[in-house]
Parts: sequence; structure tokens; C-alpha cells
Amino acid sequence: MEVGNRYVSLKKYINGAPCESDLEIKTAALSLEPRKGSGDVIVKNLYLSIDPYQLNRMKLCSSSRLLTLGQIIDAPGVGEVVASDIADYNKGDWVADHIGWQEYSVIHGGETMRKIETKEFPLSHHAGILGLSGFTAYVGFHHVCKPKKGDRVFVSAAAGSVGSLVGQYAKLAGCYTVGCVGSKKKVDMLKDKIGFDDAFNYRDEPDLKAALKRHFPDGIDIYFDNVGGEMLEAAVANMNCFGRIGICGAISDYTNSIRTGTFDTVDTIDKRITIQGFLVVDYVHIYKEFLKATVDYLHRGEIHAVEDISQGLESVPAAFVGLFHGDNTGRKLVQVIHH
Repeated sequence: MEVGNRYVSLKKYINGAPCESDLEIKTAALSLEPRKGSGDVIVKNLYLSIDPYQLNRMKLCSSSRLLTLGQIIDAPGVGEVVASDIADYNKGDWVADHIGWQEYSVIHGGETMRKIETKEFPLSHHAGILGLSGFTAYVGFHHVCKPKKGDRVFVSAAAGSVGSLVGQYAKLAGCYTVGCVGSKKKVDMLKDKIGFDDAFNYRDEPDLKAALKRHFPDGIDIYFDNVGGEMLEAAVANMNCFGRIGICGAISDYTNSIRTGTFDTVDTIDKRITIQGFLVVDYVHIYKEFLKATVDYLHRGEIHAVEDISQGLESVPAAFVGLFHGDNTGRKLVQVIHH
């Protein structure tokens, strides 16, 4: 059986903030029957992950692995096996992998594919809290920032897919936790729904260093950075001696051709601050640890998945652009609708 597989591709390289017109939806013929001996698994995509890091791949010059024009944009997601040439995967299995912004995916070999063994949680959770964003938050907080009970923790972009989980892991570790977001609605969500000790809207703060000093009169022990730029500069100025900064993202710099904010290197030396960027690919050996801990938290109702789901493949461009305007709350996903 052959279908017309719709997918999202890059129409032109991006310099600055993305526009919906930078992306286009195309269609290509795809057989839903894997060739015998190919080792292919055909997956019907159900939830696609929409992440800001993709913008770096859409630039003509970037240190990230670049996309080519017209190429299917590969991205994390979850789906259902339609047909398989691998014995370990059967029709109807739920799987997670880099499936791409498309309706169907052909996954070769299955080495990176994860079968979702339990169906006790919504499938969308496996593209969020139990997937890449949850793993990123867990690795960055527990293995990079290395918290101690009583630490004072600051999280930027705290209502996003990673930040909202970092704050919850911090509270579970016995830390005082403050988040920074871009609206009063998000401030209220952090404090009332997911348990941050405090939060503030950076748009209301003309002086970020002063804002952090007000929220952390005794200084910051851990800063989980999703923003970079001036927020990183302000955080360094308020860090305690032997403070730890985990750099997960730099969304303020993704759309700027000129870098903003420069932290005080002498201050960093004098305070003996540790600053570390990280990628989860270096921590795959602890995935089972993360999954067990997070599933246990979910069972006990101690952690909450915050998801923002758009409908239909055609909503991908708007969902992606919206990330850079602060439109999303929590994990941004697109549910693929199959007609």
C-alpha cells in the first residue's frame, strides 16, 4: 500500500527570528510495506516534538548539524508501528524515536528506537515528561548541577518544556526554587500549579540583576539556564561561591545575529563558579534511572506534565514560530491527525 506522506521542510535559510513562510509542507509517495530483509520499521507518527533548538539547524552558518532545503526536518516524537521487518517490533506497538515532522516515518534498523512498554500514561507524555524534555531536565539538574538539599535554585524559561520540569525536580530535591517567565499567567502557573516557591515576569523588570538580588538575597547556588544573554549575565552576578550553572539553551541568542550579555569572568573566577553546557546524548547510560525516578514521581502525584498541544501537521510552522514569542506553556507538541 502506498500513501502520500506529508512532511515539513525548510524552504529558505533563516537569519534572525523564524517566520511561518520559512517552512513548507510537501508530499512524497511512501510505501507502508517494508521490503523483506530491509530492517525497516514503518511508523505512523502521532505526536511531534516542537523545540527551539531546531532554529540553529535552519541557519546557513551554525555549529549545529544543518538542515538542507527541502529535507524532512527530523525531530523527536512518538508513533504507532504500521509494519515492521524487525522481529522485536510488531504492528500496533507504540515507539519513540527521531521520527521527523511528517505523517509517517521509515526507521531503519531500530537501534535508536524505544518501544513504549506501558500504556498507563497518555502517549503524549512519552514525547515530553518521559521523553527528551524530561530526560534533559533530569540530566541537567541532577547530573550537571548536582543539587544539595537547601540549595537556592533559579530557572529561566521556567514555564517551558524543560524549565517547568527542572523546577519540580528541584522542589523534590528540597531546594528553594524561583522561576523566570514572560507573563503573569505563567507566573501564576508556576506558583499555583507546579509548586515553585516564587516566580517573576522578566518583562516587568528593567534591571535583571536587581530582580535576582531581590528574589535571592542570600545568593544563587544553582542556575539552570535556558536563555543565555543578559539573563546569564545577571545570574552570574548573583551566584554564590562554588555555584553551579547548567547551560541547556540560549533562546535569547538563537534569533540574534549579535550576542547579548557578557558575564563577569573575574567574578566567575573569584566565586569559583562551575559553568557547564551539556547534551543528553552523553548521558544515555542513565536513561533507565531517569525513567524509573520520573515514573515513580508520576505515580505518587509529585510531578506534573505541562503540555501545550496543537492539532494537525499543518500547525507545525505556527507552533514552531510561536516558541520564539513565548506562546507555549510547557511541552509544545503537535498531534498528527490521520484522515
